[in-house]
Amino acid sequence: MADVAALAGVSHQTVSRVVNGLPHVGEATRDRVLAAIKELDYRPNTAARTLVTRRSSIIGIISTETGLYGPNSIHRTVEEAAREAGYFAGSVGLKTITADGLQDAIEHLRRQSVEGIVMIAAQHEALDLIRRQDPGVPLVVVEGDLTRAKFAVGVDQHLGASEATRHLVDLGHTRIAHVSGPRGWTEAEARAQGWRDVLVAAGLEPGPCLEGDWTAECGYALGLELATQHEIDAIFVANDQMAIGVLRALHESGRSVPADVSVVGFDDSPEAGYLIPPLTTVRQDFPAVGRRAIAVLHAAIVGEDENLDRLVAPHLVVRSSTAPRGLVGGAEGAER
Repeated sequence: MADVAALAGVSHQTVSRVVNGLPHVGEATRDRVLAAIKELDYRPNTAARTLVTRRSSIIGIISTETGLYGPNSIHRTVEEAAREAGYFAGSVGLKTITADGLQDAIEHLRRQSVEGIVMIAAQHEALDLIRRQDPGVPLVVVEGDLTRAKFAVGVDQHLGASEATRHLVDLGHTRIAHVSGPRGWTEAEARAQGWRDVLVAAGLEPGPCLEGDWTAECGYALGLELATQHEIDAIFVANDQMAIGVLRALHESGRSVPADVSVVGFDDSPEAGYLIPPLTTVRQDFPAVGRRAIAVLHAAIVGEDENLDRLVAPHLVVRSSTAPRGLVGGAEGAER
């Protein structure tokens, strides 16, 4: 620690405060100390730090085992952000959300002396159950309804859906359908509302809204249904997996993308740019969500005020699955 202090030009007490995540260290000073720690590859003694701070530096993560790209990506980035912030993260996965299951998960994490918990809760049911629990430590909800939790972080789903739909409107499309996520998911509802709000503001009647289940198989089935409705000239799909199924269904039905129908997804999953045609989609900044969740949780743990915007803005990635109405060709690789 003395070497870090000398390199950073601060006292060893200041280094200790930075290492232990304590307040009252200026941002510039903290940055110098962190740079010195990295340069010297300094590794704090966790046991000694626990004795000094009476903190475990352990947090818990509770998530549902959905296998879906979005929740899994958030889980991974929360773990990464926790490590970067000096926390060890223990996880509990729940196959289904029940009051007893959630209580057991919280108790399991409390037995590990966690200082705080991150709950990845994208369903109203999970939020309702969380509100009835007293975890005894700060709890940050990720991807839920941000208005219903004291500490919450997430992507601005309404904004992302609005950008996707506005892109289609700007291309001249007038009959825009939506393949939504399942009922009860806050993300699905926010994306559907963003789609609807933009169409109403543009003076357009919303096209059909078909409820999906986030899977490519379901997207394929709903895509076959939409392909028979030839007045539909664009489809906003609530996630990329369902969009994959929609693209396949349109192709098999003889509807060309984007010449006949423009298609927009949501997530910007790794395969989105390699589909035929490459998929226009809304990119969610999952690493930013993870960092922000840990920043909010850390502030709550140490009793600091945090002024972070808890909504992370997504942005549209324009590829070749969208084009002006009646024209072939897209805007490959553009982002906005």
